[in-house]
Amino acid sequence: MAEQRSIFDVIGPVMIGPSSSHTAGATRLGRLARAVFGQLPEHAEIALHGSFASTGYGHGTDLALIAGLLGCAPDDERILCAYELAEAAGLTVSITEAHLGEVHPNTARFRLSAAGAEMDICGSSLGGGAVCVTDVDHFAVQITGNLPLLLVEHEDRPGQIAGATRILAEDGINVASMQVSREQRGARALMLIETDDEAGAEAVSRIGGISGIISVQVVSAI
Repeated sequence: MAEQRSIFDVIGPVMIGPSSSHTAGATRLGRLARAVFGQLPEHAEIALHGSFASTGYGHGTDLALIAGLLGCAPDDERILCAYELAEAAGLTVSITEAHLGEVHPNTARFRLSAAGAEMDICGSSLGGGAVCVTDVDHFAVQITGNLPLLLVEHEDRPGQIAGATRILAEDGINVASMQVSREQRGARALMLIETDDEAGAEAVSRIGGISGIISVQVVSAI
């Protein structure tokens, strides 16, 4: 059977800018980083790696990443005014170039902060507008933004996964996929639960009330 292809494989996404990877993908990556962080950051340190660093400025990658953090979509004409939008929104941004190791050439690392909260997020633009966050606070993850998910930080002990998924089942929320990463046995762990529908506030609150759960973050699909 021939491989099925999306129209985006042929003509690419609707976007502002010259490159689906360096512009449209970068905008979506910024949006996904903001969704994972859970709020508009007040400060953003962005490190560009590989092709993002060497050719990104010519493609407007810096503009796209900032605009994405501000919530812009890839076809938003305001991307061209990203620095001005950031200043108006109270977002300070610094952009540097860095070697981030053996990662995709179109990769950026975000260090985001706001109101005492801080988060380190690393992700890549994979082509055709597709993106993936691969690291959250040094936990290995795979977050595409295609479905809503719960980002659950917890103690690594028995019952945490079962407790969270039981509450989702009782709320009629179907689990699409799950990932668990931990620092070491018995230490801090991160659970990612991708769902067909976004979990409601009551279910999130109940999961947060489970003994050993440190925090629960809803990450909306982008």
